Formats: sequence, structure tokens, C-alpha cells
Amino acid sequence: MQSSDLKKLNIAVVGAGYGGAAAAKALSLLGATVTAYEQAGRIREVGAGIGLRPSTMDRFRRWGVVGAIQKVSSPSDYFEILTGTGEPIMREAWPEIDVFGLKTHLIHRGDFIEALLSVLPEGMVRLGHKLERIEDKGDRSVLTFTNGTTVEADLVIGADGIKSVVREQLFSAKEPVFSGEHAYRAVIDAGDAYGMVVDDNLRMYIGRGTKVYLLPLRHRDQVSFDITALCPDGTWAPAVTKDDLLRTVEGFDERIVNIVRDLDMETVNCRAVYDIDPIDRWHSGSVVLLGDAAHSMLHHHGQGANSAILDAGVLADSLREAGSVGEALALYQAARKPVTDELQRVSRQGWTEDEVNDVFPSQKPASQQPASQGAEV
Repeated sequence: MQSSDLKKLNIAVVGAGYGGAAAAKALSLLGATVTAYEQAGRIREVGAGIGLRPSTMDRFRRWGVVGAIQKVSSPSDYFEILTGTGEPIMREAWPEIDVFGLKTHLIHRGDFIEALLSVLPEGMVRLGHKLERIEDKGDRSVLTFTNGTTVEADLVIGADGIKSVVREQLFSAKEPVFSGEHAYRAVIDAGDAYGMVVDDNLRMYIGRGTKVYLLPLRHRDQVSFDITALCPDGTWAPAVTKDDLLRTVEGFDERIVNIVRDLDMETVNCRAVYDIDPIDRWHSGSVVLLGDAAHSMLHHHGQGANSAILDAGVLADSLREAGSVGEALALYQAARKPVTDELQRVSRQGWTEDEVNDVFPSQKPASQQPASQGAEV
């Protein structure tokens, strides 16, 4: 689109998480008027670490914000997969380093959100706006929020997560799919990790039905500690005791067992793990989905946040290259959907058939199929 046309665009972003904040930054650089509407009264991300891949860091570099991310993250060279008792299985350099000349950076989720929001103009994010209804009028859309606010926009970006109101009302009413597993996450001091944090590289320990991730956050002198375990309880926020966690790491390296034994359960985020099935259509003439709203995926390959950032970059590129908003949205979906469809597929391949049968002797959870292990982040 012509620069003059882009500057006339009024864009509303629903959600100010990774994808929404990244989209707001990328689209504002086109000269468009962008406002992000976030349902929370304040931005708060639960503690856990993620890895930002070189392609994601390259997007930040293009947007002129890579310095803000690097200040609150640690560069990492490789990831390693080991047995539960510490015998090496594989070690690989992070992909794409040679392509982009940037390393994967390990970062706390809260720091990531704060860094993204810090590079947005003041007033661009409006808190306390929970979307109630969206009306697609073809060349524009109208948003109605539960606080009574009504907003009209030339383009609406649905970046409102796995329980997306935009997706449900306009594109797909299918419910999220339970993976048959739980994730238990906490951030602890590096000194409480029993000497297991020795550098800036991710390590995953695999035992029967359980994976334990140790993701260093050495710029914070902390480590993100994550247990992913098969469990038939699909409650979104399950009630879990320390004894439950200890059972998941039976037979693991004693240092891992000790970390679990020392955990303050008040600081542990416990959740059932869900994704969504791929949906056929991400856009209309004036509305488009992005990030988890479009393609929520399981965390086994750590591509959720990275995919959302790349979505934002490709959407901005498509608006710049296309002749109209509608054409741009079609280009965006054509470029990103095949990639995320495949990531959704492979992220579901996290457990062997024997491991699934141990926990689900009568049937497999809907999204689990037997396959080899994959590395997160």
C-alpha cells in the first residue's frame, strides 16, 4: 500500500500480550494510527522463561528495539536433552544463528512483555478493555467492550489468545483442545538450583511421562524451572500439591528432586496444557487473527511467542507490499498459516505411545499422538 494510504489506517489491536504488543510496534512503524486494547487492568505475566529465536531477534533489530530485549535477556548457544538421571541424549546449536547473525536469547516472560511495552508510544495501550462483541462491516469493524466503550477501526487485529473472542465470534467456535498434560512452572534463584545452572543454555531432562526444563536467566541470577507431565485432569488451573510434583520426578537426578522439594507452592504456576486445532480462515476484509488466537500450539518446541512475533512482522510486510488491506491479509495468511499449521502438528508429537498408555490406559488424549521427544524453547 502507498505510504499515504497506510497513514490513513486506523488499526485496533485486541490484546497486548506478545503478539499484540509486537503488532502494535510493527504497524505503528508503517505510519498507521494504532491502539491496543487489553482486558487486564495491569499487564502481568506469570514467571517463566522463554527463548527468543534468531529470526525473532532479527525482527526486533529491524524495528529498532533489539537493544531493549538484549538488556533483559541472556544469549544462548545451544540446547541439550538428557535422561532424567543426566545421561546425554543430544546437544544441538540453536538453529538460524548463521542466517541472522544473532543468538537465541533467554528471557523471563514478564521482562519480555515490559520490554515490548516500553518501546510503544505512551497511550497506545488502553488497559481495562475486555472485548464483548465484534461486528464485521466489510471494510471496517466495530468493537464493543464490557466497559461500554465502542471503537470503530479500518483493521482489527485479534491477538486475544487461546480463548479469543474475535476468533470465536467470526472464524471458529471450536473449543481449545486438552493435551493430556500439565505444566508446573516457577522461577527460582540460581543458587537454589543445586549447581545445575552452569552456563546460558537450556537443558531438558526426560523421564517416563515427564520432562523437566532448566532455562537459565543468568542476567537475573535465576533459573526458570518447568515440569511438563502427563495427567488426565483437564481443569484449566488444577489444584496440585508438592507431593504431586514429587511423584512426577521420581527417579530423576536427586538435584532435580531437591529443587522440587524446596519449592514454595505459592510461587508455582500450575496449569493444564491446551492448544487449538488449525482453523481454515484467519481473516475477513477488515479483521485478522494473530498469535495464539490464530494458532495456539503446545509448548514442546517453544514456538508460541516466536510465532506471534513473526506473525506481526509478516503482517506489517504484507500491508506494505499489497495494494489493499484485503489483499494484505490474504498474503499474510498465505505466508504464515502453512508454517504454523506444521508447528501445531509437530508440537503435538511430544510423548511415546507407551508413556501415553501409562497415564491413559483406555484412550489417548485428543491432541496426543506418539512420536519422538522434541526440545522446548
